Amino acid sequence: MTSKKSSQKKSPSSEASAGGGAALKGLLATLDLESLEQNLYRGRSPQIGWQRVYGGQVLGQALVAAVRTVSEERVAHSFHSYFLLPGDPKVPIVYDVERVRDGGSFTTRRVKGIQHGKAMFVMSASFHKAEPGFDHATEMPKVPAPEDLPSEKELAQQMLAHLPDNMRSYWERERPIEMRPVDISRYLGRAKRRPEQQIWFRANGTLPDALPLHQCVLAYASDFTLLDTSLIAHGKLMFDKELQLASLDHSMWFHRPFRADEWMLYVQDSPSAHGARGFCRGSVYTREGALVASVTQEGLVRKETTKFTLK
Repeated sequence: MTSKKSSQKKSPSSEASAGGGAALKGLLATLDLESLEQNLYRGRSPQIGWQRVYGGQVLGQALVAAVRTVSEERVAHSFHSYFLLPGDPKVPIVYDVERVRDGGSFTTRRVKGIQHGKAMFVMSASFHKAEPGFDHATEMPKVPAPEDLPSEKELAQQMLAHLPDNMRSYWERERPIEMRPVDISRYLGRAKRRPEQQIWFRANGTLPDALPLHQCVLAYASDFTLLDTSLIAHGKLMFDKELQLASLDHSMWFHRPFRADEWMLYVQDSPSAHGARGFCRGSVYTREGALVASVTQEGLVRKETTKFTLK
């Protein structure tokens, strides 16, 4: 099911080299936090012109901070987090880790991200030592294999002429995560349809073998398209200028070992949108069909005609 190359090694940093382009190496550098003091770490944001910090970056960095305070035989099995304030990409984020509990089987950590003297993010993460148990999982839906879908380069050639400028610049930029949507038709029209989508994705190059690093990369990638799923029911796109979108919370469960540099299928749906909030769910499968992670997120989905600010 999962690759035999998956490892329990606890070293989620970029000290081990990875094969791939500059974007993936930049991501690993972003996840490689600076240690300031015991339980205290500093992370920086890529200077690529974004007005606020990408939520997946904060998820990945916070999980890195938590992992660094946990013994090597214990692996993250879940985290639950809240985005409290928009992140400022010009300022480093300080991650303060609280060692809540070290039990016989489970370890609990609480991570607080701080900018400008205020908490802008909080995460609770739980770690578990490996042990045998029951095993079952839902089946992966039948979709075309990633090799049978257009590459990002081919997608760009097909879609660029139909996209607004802000979306065009996004597709033209090299990214650390390669994505291949199963169905791109929603990007070419504005029909309202069922709020669900499936996307193959993987790191854009080879990663070191440490499983915690692969978990942190998956946490980073899991925020890219999830909230966007809620817009499908309304014929909208995440880059539409009249929309204000922001992740409010994000939870993730890691079920089985995996490699984030091998193709995985992200199956997403949105059961509800109401009161300027959209709720979305995701299941992540290996290409062999193993369910390796589950994700939930609620996000702000607001039309810009209503003026509010997050405080």
